[in-house]
Amino acid sequence: MSNKNLLVELFVEELPPKALKKLGEAFSGVLADSLRAQGLATADAVVTAYASPRRLAVHVTGVAAQAADKAVQQKLMPVAVGLDASGNATPALLKKLAALGADASVVPNLKRQSDGKADVLMLDSVVKGATLAEGLQKALDEALAKLPIPKVMGYQLHDGWSTVNFVRPAHKLIALHGADVVPIATLGLTAGRETLGHRFEAKTPVVSVRDADSYAAQLRDEGAVIASFAERRADIVAQLQAAAAKAGLKPIDDEALLDEVTALVERPNVLTGQFEEDFLAVPQECLILTMKANQKYFPLLDAAGKLTSKFLIVSNISPADPSAVVGGNERVVRPRLADAKFFFDQDRKKSLQDRVGGLARVVYHNKLGTQGERIERVRQIARSLAHALRVDEREVDLAATLSKADLLTDMVGEFPELQGIMGGYYARHDDLGDVVADAIEDHYKPRFAGDELPRNDVGVVVALADKLETLAGLFGIGQLPTGDKDPFALRRHALGVIRMLIERDLPLDVSDLLNNVHSRFASIPDFNGANVINALADFIYDRLAGNLREQGYSAQEVDAVVSQRPQRLGDVAKRLAAVRAFATLPEAASLAAANKRVGNILKKSEDPTARKLDADFGPQRKVEDSLLNEPAERALFEAIANIAPKADAAFASGDYTASLQALAALRAPVDAFFDGVMVNADDPALRNNRLALLASLHAAMNRVADLSRLSA
Repeated sequence: MSNKNLLVELFVEELPPKALKKLGEAFSGVLADSLRAQGLATADAVVTAYASPRRLAVHVTGVAAQAADKAVQQKLMPVAVGLDASGNATPALLKKLAALGADASVVPNLKRQSDGKADVLMLDSVVKGATLAEGLQKALDEALAKLPIPKVMGYQLHDGWSTVNFVRPAHKLIALHGADVVPIATLGLTAGRETLGHRFEAKTPVVSVRDADSYAAQLRDEGAVIASFAERRADIVAQLQAAAAKAGLKPIDDEALLDEVTALVERPNVLTGQFEEDFLAVPQECLILTMKANQKYFPLLDAAGKLTSKFLIVSNISPADPSAVVGGNERVVRPRLADAKFFFDQDRKKSLQDRVGGLARVVYHNKLGTQGERIERVRQIARSLAHALRVDEREVDLAATLSKADLLTDMVGEFPELQGIMGGYYARHDDLGDVVADAIEDHYKPRFAGDELPRNDVGVVVALADKLETLAGLFGIGQLPTGDKDPFALRRHALGVIRMLIERDLPLDVSDLLNNVHSRFASIPDFNGANVINALADFIYDRLAGNLREQGYSAQEVDAVVSQRPQRLGDVAKRLAAVRAFATLPEAASLAAANKRVGNILKKSEDPTARKLDADFGPQRKVEDSLLNEPAERALFEAIANIAPKADAAFASGDYTASLQALAALRAPVDAFFDGVMVNADDPALRNNRLALLASLHAAMNRVADLSRLSA
């Protein structure tokens, strides 16, 4: 059997550009995996994906014409069912063998094997390896079935009767094993070797592919098409950088736009266009967005990051004289920029304050009321936070009041992505000052992972209030994230709250925050306030734990700290550092194991007073000195009395590392206690006193973190 390289291409009408990259990766990946699973391709076969606006293709090295035969063993039935008392085949066994293409002649060769319940009959056979035509047909069908198609369309085949469903109408199919056509079919097409090149620039309209390995080169040379998505993308990047450097500028960095433009052209040609500088009076975010979203242009920035009047066009044609292409694009972009200028001019005729009343007519959520009602809740939360943080309450209230007013502007109506940003511009136009304007712009921050936090304290307060109101409101009406679905971006909101509390080291307790926020929804019908605080706290701490693990902390370190539900999240980093330092001590493993043992003993204890701790982590029942009969328990009592105040003082001063390290001296008396003292003594008084002693030990050891979580 000869191994040759394989090429499969499906030629279609223009594919959805935002989906092309994923479609190409899925098509090549699934098809190659299926060939491997069938034994037609090896595990180390090199797979090359191709994806252009009008084609999905894959090249796989070393594909066999037929897979090797495979020995298989198949369970038939229990021996007691398949053979009679004389050892002859029963009708049931003969029927089973016939269904498998075997007969009674194989009965003497059947093996007996236990399946854990009874002895069963096993049939050894050889399955003939799949031919490439069979295997490739299966692989192609599977690849098409698993494509992440955003929206399927139905279309008629050339016979005028049959209808098929696919992402776009398909017109040609190539399947080449070396230079040989593999007879497969799909979507009303049979495989051949012909494809089409560039609509306008191909040397010949039809490209006849000689063999699997000449595909990419022939498409480039004869069809004027760069078939590889990655190669085409790299070519665009190089051309963008060269064109920008020639102008002494730099193109805007936008990976999503780059992917989309790569999916729109078959052979890119980057050209430079320009618009009138008068348009630069419009906020650059508006101009950049309209150029990117509507025209797929790359705006050019100067060294300071300011927008210039030049932009880059990624064209799909390369005429000798590009002036007509450039001029056409310049004419097209002007009306877009003019619209942006018109929206900006019109919006400034009405102040943000004058727009606030209109929010009462904008539905936020059918169970949570209007945007106007929502803003009132945000204001109440924000004023409370401002008071606690000693931030100017007047500026906070003003920024919170106006934070959503730009939702009613023409610019945000046209470009929702600019909400907040335009509010900042319009606030400056209304002479509200930079503090309030920045806060209005920043109150959506952080918008995504790695985004910056609000620039000033007023912005932080309003952003916290806005995110907490969203979280509490949606949790209260049962709109929780499920699996990978999070339509209201609540995970992102929670992470934003966490980041602000930690990175700004805000002196706010999580419980106080949630109690404050939940109380603002008292007037909402069917609001499940009883469960909001606990559920939302669980959600926040779960997001905190995930975020800390992503930062490189171990699961044990994170669990030890987060399981204690620290109220001041600004302390978390110091607690983690303390835990990490403690874990390096020679006493750490022994104390962690002892702490785990103590926790288990207290959980099993039937004396509630010995298990319950007050808010200061102290036992509710004092240890009675007169009941300390054993030397080891007295030694532990005295060690705790000596060491706990030192650990507590370090804890109170925020030196968590010193607090934990002070506990290292407890190792010897703890070990001696467990070696020489029976906790569950017959005398109830002794037992309860020892449980109280362990409770005091447990409290002393777990103020910074739950050290038992460090025990293997």
